Amino acid sequence: MTALAQQTILDDDTNVRMCALTRTQRPREELLRFVASPDGGLVPDLKENLPGRGVWLTLARSSVDEAVRRQVFARALKTPVRQPDNLADLIARLLLKDAMSCLSLASKAGQVVAGFEKTESTISHGRAAVLIAACDGAEDGRRKLSGKLRAADQAGQLVECFSSADLDLALGRTNVIHAAINPGGLARKFLACAKRYEFFELHGAAQAES
Repeated sequence: MTALAQQTILDDDTNVRMCALTRTQRPREELLRFVASPDGGLVPDLKENLPGRGVWLTLARSSVDEAVRRQVFARALKTPVRQPDNLADLIARLLLKDAMSCLSLASKAGQVVAGFEKTESTISHGRAAVLIAACDGAEDGRRKLSGKLRAADQAGQLVECFSSADLDLALGRTNVIHAAINPGGLARKFLACAKRYEFFELHGAAQAES
């Protein structure tokens, strides 16, 4: 079972859908939903709340690219659709935007600290539900803070799929390399969005092939 599926009840039909490309059953957390707009355009439905017939696809760049090449969307939706150019890139931007919006909201609520020393102190005091380390930051700092998180025996999780520039924009600061989010609903919401983005960009290809 993948990390995204660990909290999914697989015997609940509402949480499982079939990938239109691979025809395999997957938890909804590992899928993307698409619908056809009234004017015939293909629309990624990341919130899963748009009306109309939906088609589900494995949350992976490779799946999106292959579905576009093989015209899977039109067949599954049973109607001709206009596919956006560079659909996989569009989805990546939307997933990134969702995650950064969650991080920004948590920051505005006073639930985020940034900077190595503040992040380290938050971990030491047992207040780090999420440890964020920029993917382009130094390895030694990430290793030290993640080691402290493990040593503190906390349930906090490490997120390292976002760049420093992404974090700068979300937090309204410069040169953000390390940050931590306090426990609560905002941390859980950010973590869910971050995992989907990471799965799509880093892990989805391997899953799509399995």
